[in-house]
Amino acid sequence: MNNNQKEYRICTRGIWDTSVPGITFDENGVSNYAKMLDKLIELNPEGDVGQRYWDNIVDNMKENGKGKRYDCIIGVSGGTDSSYLMYIAKKEYGLRPLAVNLDNGWSSEIAVQNIKKVTRALDIDLETYVIDYEEVKAVLRAYIKSCLPWIDGPTDNAIKAVLFKIANREGIKYVLNGSDFRSEGKQPSEWTYTDTKQMLYIIKKYEGIKLKTYPYQSLVDMINSTLVKKIKDYRPFNHIEYEKKPARDFLMSQYGWEYYGGHHHENIFTKFAIAYWMPKKFGIDKRIITLSAQVITGQLTREQALERMKYPPYDEDEMERDKEFVLKKLDLSNGEFDRIWNQKNKYYWNYPSYMPLFEKYFKLSMTFLRKFFPTPPTILIEREIRKNENFY
Repeated sequence: MNNNQKEYRICTRGIWDTSVPGITFDENGVSNYAKMLDKLIELNPEGDVGQRYWDNIVDNMKENGKGKRYDCIIGVSGGTDSSYLMYIAKKEYGLRPLAVNLDNGWSSEIAVQNIKKVTRALDIDLETYVIDYEEVKAVLRAYIKSCLPWIDGPTDNAIKAVLFKIANREGIKYVLNGSDFRSEGKQPSEWTYTDTKQMLYIIKKYEGIKLKTYPYQSLVDMINSTLVKKIKDYRPFNHIEYEKKPARDFLMSQYGWEYYGGHHHENIFTKFAIAYWMPKKFGIDKRIITLSAQVITGQLTREQALERMKYPPYDEDEMERDKEFVLKKLDLSNGEFDRIWNQKNKYYWNYPSYMPLFEKYFKLSMTFLRKFFPTPPTILIEREIRKNENFY
């Protein structure tokens, strides 16, 4: 064997393997990523403790919402998590949410209809924030040219910026987020890290423009909205019982909601990023992380997860059609895409970002970031476990 090749290993508890950056194994073959999940579960308990925590948040939301039109904001994509979150917020907890959808021109028709069906049935107000599509094109083209794995990072930045902007306008302190580490796990930073400093640099470098309307949060904006305005984002599914499959079945039976076929496939560019760009160009299969998390939390057996991994993460013919659609919609020729495709892959450390600052002042950052988030950010837990440090 070539000395540069790593011996293949796979975690004995989940299905994390040596394709995952920074993975290590103990004497029993248990990976540090399994221990990362254990730590997240310890810090975000479900059951009676989690329910009490969430009930307290609900009480605070209702108290803070007195005299206002809404108690909270929920970002909606037409996907399982945000659709089900609207249901429990309205029907189970009696909240008055405002649903906010970011329209960047890439939502599938199924997703658009899902949003309409659920908000209408639940009588929830919906606000759609439409981004100028010429800027969307430039931003996404720049990220493809950057050769980073997570080319949909700017959408993550835009969603957060819009939710906090509308929360501030409405005087709302609570933004509810449908993400759930028990179903999705924690992706390695090497695969999905993004921040505003990096985004602005990449757009200027590869498209030569300054953003005029595309929403994003600068570091100053973040400090102002979270520390001064005291707007925070909360993740209810980290504390109360939730599983995607039963939630999907419920939404379909009660609201005529439709499934779109895969994790984040409700948005066509996100689907392209996860199902084509990352696995084909980088060899990244994000299912390793999500299925492992579901094994650790008892939603799947390890054998079921391994069986799923025997099949490709996408239908080859469908993804080729999606690729052609994406290139046409971005005004990117096949020749230009092929040239980019053959360039060397890059990672977040190849471009300026806030990460070096975060790394240099990690202990200080811990204190600082705790002010931003009501519960420990997963990136801090990842850092703690992968560096074998102890901060929580």
